[in-house]
Amino acid sequence: MKRRDFVRLGWTTMIATGAAKLRPAFAERGPDAMPPLGAKAPQPAAPRRKTDGRAADFTLRIAAMMVELAPQVVISTIGYNNQVPGPLLRMREGQRVTIDVVNDTDVPEYVHWHGLFAPSEVDGVEEEGTPPAPPHGARRYEFVARPAGSRWYHSHTAAMMDLHRGLYTGQFGFLMIDSAHDPGRHGFFDQEVFLALREWEYFLSTVDPDEMAVDPHDPMPEKPATPDLRPDGLEVSAPLHSINDKILGAGDPLRVQPGQRVLMHLLNASAAQIHRLALPGHKFQVIALDGNPVPAPQPVDVIEIAPGERVDAIVAMNNPGVWILGEVRDVARQSGMGIVVEYANQKQRARWAPPEKWRWDYTIFGAAAPHPAPDQTIDMIFEKVPGGPTGINHWLVNGKEYPHDREFVFRQGRRYRLVFHNRTDDSHPLHIHRHLFELVELNGKPTAGIKKDTVIVPAFGRATVDLVADQPGLTLFHCHMQQHMDFGFMALFRYA
Repeated sequence: MKRRDFVRLGWTTMIATGAAKLRPAFAERGPDAMPPLGAKAPQPAAPRRKTDGRAADFTLRIAAMMVELAPQVVISTIGYNNQVPGPLLRMREGQRVTIDVVNDTDVPEYVHWHGLFAPSEVDGVEEEGTPPAPPHGARRYEFVARPAGSRWYHSHTAAMMDLHRGLYTGQFGFLMIDSAHDPGRHGFFDQEVFLALREWEYFLSTVDPDEMAVDPHDPMPEKPATPDLRPDGLEVSAPLHSINDKILGAGDPLRVQPGQRVLMHLLNASAAQIHRLALPGHKFQVIALDGNPVPAPQPVDVIEIAPGERVDAIVAMNNPGVWILGEVRDVARQSGMGIVVEYANQKQRARWAPPEKWRWDYTIFGAAAPHPAPDQTIDMIFEKVPGGPTGINHWLVNGKEYPHDREFVFRQGRRYRLVFHNRTDDSHPLHIHRHLFELVELNGKPTAGIKKDTVIVPAFGRATVDLVADQPGLTLFHCHMQQHMDFGFMALFRYA
């Protein structure tokens, strides 16, 4: 038996034992016949007041906490305000916001406001010059809330070999900026839910944590003619999965009424894995990617979402029953990544059915339109240096690990075309801080109008994006998988 399977078997046994004690019928029906169960929604943050009398809009307290993923499955982590996800921070576009971060731990911590146009000194990133929240101290962040849409906040602390720091912990939460131009958010949906995808109890392994085979029909324009036969080093895997703070088999269900339209704000808050979600008998009408409305909303059976990404989708509740909204991969869903969707007056066991043939493609949400010519094109080539069976993989950008001192320079107001050449056998979610970019093409397929801050570049694939340099200051670029970022997959853009 492989170590991965042994670890998962141990956790699965514990989960099943705890759930059986709570609901005896569950043990008799099996993992795909669960009672109506689900995950707790993040609670809105209440405004707090700083001790010097100045009002803060929100307060986040970083401290050790316990998370009960299921009966008899309780883990320790670091979180915000003793809840996972942290409190929902909701604000209005254009609002000047102050957030007090109180650090009750023994180490410095950084809080990054992902997807916001925040100045580098408050973006929450060491590499950009943001001061940390000191151990047993506090730091006040102040910024203007923009752009509108689904954003989030999370730890941006380097973890390296410590799998109990940074994104390996429970330090993440939703941040929603409501549009200043929208007269009312209601009308096109009846219920709004926030669902964060997570793994827990990370460990080092030689197993690819993604475990999703590459589609043989995918174009691979960056695949080298001669394959690299060196063995991969250790990467990060995890035996437990959850949506918000509960595994499939614990918590409350998502309760719906026939005919309702449910707006789902989906976030991949994972440190390491790309996930694919399906809800049998229903379709997701994707309306926004990374919080930005798409030109052509489309219905899909499966949503693929990488670490750092957000997807907003409307689901029409038109198929009464009790269903499992869960990960397409059996191993991830059976390890906890799922939530039960329960229609009113439906009490039968929850059902799961694998989706039929599906393919995730950003470009279907885009438009056919020309792009202005860029002022400059910057090619970025990504390579892996395998660490071997006892080492850690390292990552190169244009032949070097971070920091790339003064190699990438923007001039304010200019339009840049960034071409991402992924010459590795891993898919990478690439994130640019403090800016939005527009997807130009993916593996040679053109598109327009899709604005994002994080994009998956497939294995041996290529993506091209356009960015206007309109946010002066140091700007970090990196893969959003914590280990890849920690071991070289970063670059710092500067403004001339």
